[in-house]
Amino acid sequence: MPVRLDFDGLAPKVGRAVSQLDGAATAILDEANIDHRLRELLRVRVSQINGWAYCIDMHSKDAMVVGESEERLYAINAWRETPYLTAQERAALAFVESVATMNQTHVPDDDFAAVSKEFSPQEVAALLSLVMPITAWNAIGVTTHQWEPGSYDPGER
Repeated sequence: MPVRLDFDGLAPKVGRAVSQLDGAATAILDEANIDHRLRELLRVRVSQINGWAYCIDMHSKDAMVVGESEERLYAINAWRETPYLTAQERAALAFVESVATMNQTHVPDDDFAAVSKEFSPQEVAALLSLVMPITAWNAIGVTTHQWEPGSYDPGER
């Protein structure tokens, strides 16, 4: 897939800002003690919704590094039908899906209530924080085709 636009070269300040946002979200996720496996599953799911193969590949590999099972990872696109997830994980997935598709869902009260039942307000804020940078990375990647799917090596992080 040919690169459409060298976004990093043309808008480096934005790339750095998204990286800083990603770092801030990670710090909030750490403070809220959100499980690393869940974080990666959520990033994979948001990237699936947005259709960005590079981030699906990257966060699937990162999920494996932090101990996520292949079985759960392979089923994440059909998480509602799979028996492999806890009620807490399901609430988090429903919530991030609602946020990622807010133009259609407007983050329904039911999804917010479900996530609030399973997570503290600090944890809900952390989950919301996770969606913002991954959505920004997805928007850049889907639009520009700047990064090649399959080129990510988790050992490079």
